[in-house]
Amino acid sequence: MSLADLGPVAVVEGLRDATNAHDLGAIVACFAGDYRNDTPLHPARGFTGQTQVARNWAQILGAIPDVSTRIVASVADGEAVWSEWEHRGTRPDGSAHLMRGVIIFIVRHGLIASARFFLEPVDDTREDVDSAVRRQVSPGGT
Repeated sequence: MSLADLGPVAVVEGLRDATNAHDLGAIVACFAGDYRNDTPLHPARGFTGQTQVARNWAQILGAIPDVSTRIVASVADGEAVWSEWEHRGTRPDGSAHLMRGVIIFIVRHGLIASARFFLEPVDDTREDVDSAVRRQVSPGGT
């Protein structure tokens, strides 16, 4: 039985497993050839295609060789999988790599066809909520 037979969540879990195995070929194989990535918080970072997936993950695996991922929670609605992720690892300079956020995948025919990507580096500046709101509503964001 293939991951496709098990449903969309199993396909997304397959991506997690391929990532944790640091298997670039298996990571890329999770995505459709015409995969579309939309990054609403950074629109210029959106892209299409497996080639860019391969470039992104080759760079990540090269720079963070101990990267590990986990799916904190997920829920499927038809072909959509809403998933909360955490990525951890160590950068070459010894500093921590930590990203958290949501990725909404569309899975078709056993492959990830598209994603809305909201995964971001964790901000550990210790800025409290009052300071953050003031900064966000101030002219120029300062």
